[in-house]
Amino acid sequence: MIADELLKGKKILIMGVANQRSIAWAIAKTFSLAGAELAFSYQDTRFKDKVKKLVDNEMPGALMLPCNVANDDNIKDMAAALKDKWGSLDGIVHSLAYAKKEELDGMFVHTSREGFLMAHEISAFSLAAVSNQLYPIMNEGGSILTLTFQGSERVVPNYNVMGVAKASLEASVRYLAADLGPLGIRVNAVSAGPIRTLSAKGVKDFNRLLDGVEEKTPLRRLADADDVAGTALFLISDLSRAVTGIVVHTDCGYHIMGV
Repeated sequence: MIADELLKGKKILIMGVANQRSIAWAIAKTFSLAGAELAFSYQDTRFKDKVKKLVDNEMPGALMLPCNVANDDNIKDMAAALKDKWGSLDGIVHSLAYAKKEELDGMFVHTSREGFLMAHEISAFSLAAVSNQLYPIMNEGGSILTLTFQGSERVVPNYNVMGVAKASLEASVRYLAADLGPLGIRVNAVSAGPIRTLSAKGVKDFNRLLDGVEEKTPLRRLADADDVAGTALFLISDLSRAVTGIVVHTDCGYHIMGV
């Protein structure tokens, strides 16, 4: 059950919705039910129609803004548009990650320079770049949230450079939390268990990663996108007003197991 006023009056930007199975979309629906006013960014025209269809069906009137996080001018334009429309911002959900498909197959030692830099630019640096442009309009404090995966801590077959990028992302959470904390802005991450999303399909043999996981988790089940959305709701809301700089595992306890 969601408290329908937990985010009442909060203005929150959602970045990274790709389709109805996206974790970012599950988060958006949960936030909407909790009373938040939402804006959505999309990378380019390839994603605009998909995101717009979802938004129009369930959250008509929500802001939609173009933003390719590999382009600093795009991020600045998005920040300016949010300031113009809303004046201030209370929260950001950063659900962005990308690596070239060929880098998610085989041995990490074969990672290309280009592939390494691209994965880090989109999956890690973008959090700092977006925060840099948006924190000035979070003038009453707020919460920034990103999504990570246990491949940052453990070797996951074929996750390769993305695991290294997620480790960089988690370190960025700590540094950003230290920077922005004096302004009343909290920065945290949710580490989801393996969930079948569009991004997961890019990891070779991803379905094999799920083999036996359910039986090994303390809760004897796999986490899903709605589970992650519940954790995100806590971390964005004022209920977590003293929580910053941490990674919250939402994987039914799998990360504590030694097998």
